[in-house]
Amino acid sequence: MIHVVGGAYEEQCARPQWHEVFGSAGRAASAIAAVAGPNLVELHCYVDNQTQEVVAARCTLEGSRLSSTLVERTCSFRYHHGLDTPRIEAPRTSYAPIHVRASQIVRFGMLEGEAIVHGERVVYDPQNAMAPDIFQTNGSTARELAVVLNHREAAAITQLGNAAPEEQAKAVLAQNSAQVVVMKRGPLGALVCDGGTFTTIPAYVSDNVWKLGSGDIFAGHFAYRWLHEGKSAVDSAILASQATALYCETSGFPMASSFESFDKPAITTSPRYRAGHRPTVYLAGPFFTLAQLWLIEQARANLQSFGLNVFSPYHDVGYGSADDVVELDLDGIHHSDIVFAVGDGLDSGTIYEIGYARARDIPVIMYCENESSEDQKMMQGSGCILCTDYVSAIYKTLWTAIAR
Repeated sequence: MIHVVGGAYEEQCARPQWHEVFGSAGRAASAIAAVAGPNLVELHCYVDNQTQEVVAARCTLEGSRLSSTLVERTCSFRYHHGLDTPRIEAPRTSYAPIHVRASQIVRFGMLEGEAIVHGERVVYDPQNAMAPDIFQTNGSTARELAVVLNHREAAAITQLGNAAPEEQAKAVLAQNSAQVVVMKRGPLGALVCDGGTFTTIPAYVSDNVWKLGSGDIFAGHFAYRWLHEGKSAVDSAILASQATALYCETSGFPMASSFESFDKPAITTSPRYRAGHRPTVYLAGPFFTLAQLWLIEQARANLQSFGLNVFSPYHDVGYGSADDVVELDLDGIHHSDIVFAVGDGLDSGTIYEIGYARARDIPVIMYCENESSEDQKMMQGSGCILCTDYVSAIYKTLWTAIAR
C-alpha cells in the first residue's frame, strides 16, 4: 500500500469556476487510485468538520483508506485564476505532527502542521517555494528517497539560484541524502538526477491548461510508478509528465488506459532560446478602466514570471496623443517575437495591433472570453490562436514564443 500524507484543503477558483476539497495529498491520492484501482492508497491528513465528510466520501468511492487527524480548522485556497497568487486561510498555530511508518510513502509539505515519516522508499515533495524543508529536518527517515520539486524550490533550498540546473539537483541530492531528484523546469521539462546520471524528460503540450494541482499529479504519478511498479526514475518521470498533460487538458485524473493512446507533442524550444535568448511579448489590450488595468497588470506579471520580456504600451509608452504613442507602440510590435492580445471589448487599438502584427507574420495569441465567433472571424482567419481561457492563453503564448 502507498501511504500519502499531506494537505487536504478547500480550493476555490473564480475563472474557470471550481470549488472542491483536494489539496496536495488529497489530489495525489485520488490520482493514484484512478490509475491503479482500489485498495492501494491510504491518505493521511488533517481534516476539520468542513473537509471530513468530503474527503471520507471520496476515499470510500475510490476504494482508498482514510487515516484522518481531526482539527479545529484546516486551510483554504482562493484564486481568481489558475496563475493567481492564492488567498490562503490557515490556522495561526501548527497542530501536532502526523506520524507515518510504512514501506512506501509519499510526503508533501503542509501549512497547518507537518508529517514525520519513516519508510523504506519515500517520495518527498516540499510544496514550498519560499522556504522548503530538507527531508530529514523534522526527523523523517527513508532507506531510499526521491525528492520531487520545482526549480524555484531547488533554488531556495540550495541557495544556488544562479547555478546550473545540474548543480542545483546535485545539491538537493546531497542535502536530503536522496538517491533521486526530479527537478521540474516548466516548459523545459524535468531534470532527473538518479545517482550521478542526469536525464532531461519533456513537458507536453495540451489544448487547455488547468493549472491548479498539476504538480500534485506529477508527484502522485511519479510515486506510483517508482514506488509501486518499480520503474526507473526516468521512466517514472516521463509517465508523470504525460499524466500532467492529460490532467491539464481535462482537469480529470488519468486512468491506466489513458496512456495507451497518449499523443500529446512535447514542448519544443528554439536553438536561440536554449542559447539564452528571452523572447519579447507585446501586450496588446485596453487600459482605460480599472478592470482593464487589473488584467493588463496580471498578464504582464504572469508572462514575466515565465522569464519572458514584456513590452506593454501602458507601462513602456503610457497615455498620450496619437503623435506621442502610435509610432512607439508599432515599433514595440516590430521588435517583439509574439503578441498577447486581450480581445474582449473589441478595442479598436488592440484590433489594429493584431492586424499589424499578423501582416508582419508575428504570432498572435488572443484571449477573448466573451465575444462572438462572428466578431472573432478575422482574427481566426488570419491565423491568430484564440483562447477563451486566460491561463491557457498565457501558456500558449509561452510555448509559441520559446519555439521561435
